[in-house]
Amino acid sequence: MNEFLRSILDGINSVFGNYGWSIIVFTFLFRLIFMPLDMKSRKSMRRMSAVQPKVLKLQEKYKNDKEKFNQKQAELYRKEKINPLSGCLPLLLQWPVLIAMFGAMRLVANENTILQMFQVLQGQEPTLEPWLWVRNLWMADSPFNSYLPDATALSMISKDVWLDVLQNKLPDPALIQTLGINIENFLPASDNATFQSAMTSLIGLYTNTAVYQETMRTSVSGINLLITQLNVYVDWNGLFLLPLLSCASQVLMFKFNPQSTTGAAATGANGKGGGMNAMMKWFFPIFSLYICASQNAGFSLYWVASNIVATSQNFFYNWYFARQEKKQLELERQEGSKL
Repeated sequence: MNEFLRSILDGINSVFGNYGWSIIVFTFLFRLIFMPLDMKSRKSMRRMSAVQPKVLKLQEKYKNDKEKFNQKQAELYRKEKINPLSGCLPLLLQWPVLIAMFGAMRLVANENTILQMFQVLQGQEPTLEPWLWVRNLWMADSPFNSYLPDATALSMISKDVWLDVLQNKLPDPALIQTLGINIENFLPASDNATFQSAMTSLIGLYTNTAVYQETMRTSVSGINLLITQLNVYVDWNGLFLLPLLSCASQVLMFKFNPQSTTGAAATGANGKGGGMNAMMKWFFPIFSLYICASQNAGFSLYWVASNIVATSQNFFYNWYFARQEKKQLELERQEGSKL
């Protein structure tokens, strides 16, 4: 699945010639494909929200008899033709694809990160993937990151990606012999200690190059934030806008998500669960900020684009269902006046 989605992303990139815009188009297309399933899920959640006051009354009436409450709740759902699972099933069907989309973009980022490293090892200026204010999509959008891949980013790449690049993606395969790289050390069959040692040696050659050393110059060094220290690089990679946008878009998505507002109504009406709802409201934006600050800008761009598209869809769903419900009420009113 990762390779299939990666081929789609590469195909889009062959048209746009920039992975930043390609990621945005990629995100929009898949959100569009899953829109029918998403609409079905939101419709079910909206119907459940409409009967929530009746559920709360049953809960209060049978608060000392859980079995009776479950029975009456099931009867209510049958009467209103509501299937509680119908709201979750479409989301569960989307989840494996969303995970694979993350995997596809991580694969593209990892391969390009290794290729940039080898360009530096050849004494070349690496081919960057810029997007607006970001100089290299494969590093984090931050003044606290250089635009060149660092040792930490390279060491996080899995063995199979390293081997694929070494065997199939290098523009000059002879470079492997020139650098004294033993491909056997990167094979899946090689033990982990051997692979780690070979990878560390290769990264060491890279970090000792003049290009790398020059790029890693800092203008402000060692900003102490108690839990970490930050360096502001002269050759910084971004302005930290994507992590901030991810946080802001997560707040908006939560605010206009029917599922979150339904949960708030259900828990707030009887004074239960409000604290959990409030915690989730702030947890996800903070978590989003942390993840996008520590991941490559391509991943952050996907996260922001996905949140913006999802929020726009929520506006559309709210408008569409409200319009449908208004029509239904008007129809019922006209039929009632004829009786």
